[in-house]
Amino acid sequence: MIVGCVKEIKNQEHRVGITPDNARAYVEGGNTVYIEKNAGIGSGFANTEYIEAGAQILDTAEEVWAKADMIVKVKEPLPQEFKFFREGLLIYTYFHLAADEELTKELRDAGVISIAYETLQEKDGSLPLLVPMSQIAGRLSLQEGAKYLEKKYGGEGVLLAGVPGTPKANVVILGTGTVGCNACKLAVGMGANVTIIGRNLHKLEVLDDQYHSSIQTLYSSDSNIEKACKDADLVIGAVLVPGAAAPKLFKKRYLKEMKPGSVFVDVSIDQGGCGESSRVTSHDDPIYIEDGVIHYCVGNMPGAVPRTSTIALTNATVKYGLQIANKGLKKACEENAAIYSAINTFGGKVVCKGVADAFGMECSDIRGLL
Repeated sequence: MIVGCVKEIKNQEHRVGITPDNARAYVEGGNTVYIEKNAGIGSGFANTEYIEAGAQILDTAEEVWAKADMIVKVKEPLPQEFKFFREGLLIYTYFHLAADEELTKELRDAGVISIAYETLQEKDGSLPLLVPMSQIAGRLSLQEGAKYLEKKYGGEGVLLAGVPGTPKANVVILGTGTVGCNACKLAVGMGANVTIIGRNLHKLEVLDDQYHSSIQTLYSSDSNIEKACKDADLVIGAVLVPGAAAPKLFKKRYLKEMKPGSVFVDVSIDQGGCGESSRVTSHDDPIYIEDGVIHYCVGNMPGAVPRTSTIALTNATVKYGLQIANKGLKKACEENAAIYSAINTFGGKVVCKGVADAFGMECSDIRGLL
């Protein structure tokens, strides 16, 4: 297969879909690899490293899109890239289509085979291609939240850990998945008062056993969330429904009850956000204030640490990418059924139920099409 990787064009996105080590693995599998010039620079990978790995460097993204059978990216294609769509082209990346009707229709209508990192699910229910970025986003959410609590950014001027004789900050985490657990780990480590809220009672039990009296666990209900947010200095939205839009658990009415200068970090923003007051922001302009509460809703949080993020992501994605490239999509799916779950559009149809339901579209069965 001809595998291509282009430079990401999303605002302040410096990750890359293929590292030189990945390129070598694809080439050793009998594939041809094309990399857009300087695609890896933002993550610290020089063009010469790709050449040494057996890849070929092309000057423009247009050349890579035109030659490739499969494009490996990090973020969803932007409108400027829609012109490169064609029937049968495989695109392997994060899509988050349940929050993007325009992109969904463009992929469907062009006959693109979209293979989404975020919906690939193993037999045990795990989401192996979402986990590494969720780990990073969860940890970053505390780092960014702590920064925007500083007075210079409009925050209330609270140090998460406090110091002897002063109160610690109250951190509320909505969700007990990978993002929530990683946010919890850092919040406890930084010495904050931590409340984590979720619906998975087993997960709450595990967290309670792990952190003992260091955290408060609560079952997710509107009243519990409202009470916790009222006293919060920092709220982390870490809610995920695989392949579907995030539920709006953080209500707009909470804002008027919260402390002026408190911070809400919505890590779920890629899937539409879990806050009614959330709207996507960028690293260039990451925050806005509504009813006195600072909102941080950057859609590609891990892009702030591209070297770490690229290595962590590609460690997970290359395994499945090689199966697809070396064997072809049909055989790869037959040998590893998890790959079926990653396919969101195929042959002019939407084949992911969460995406189809988000826009009232018909959902086709990929097994009957491939």
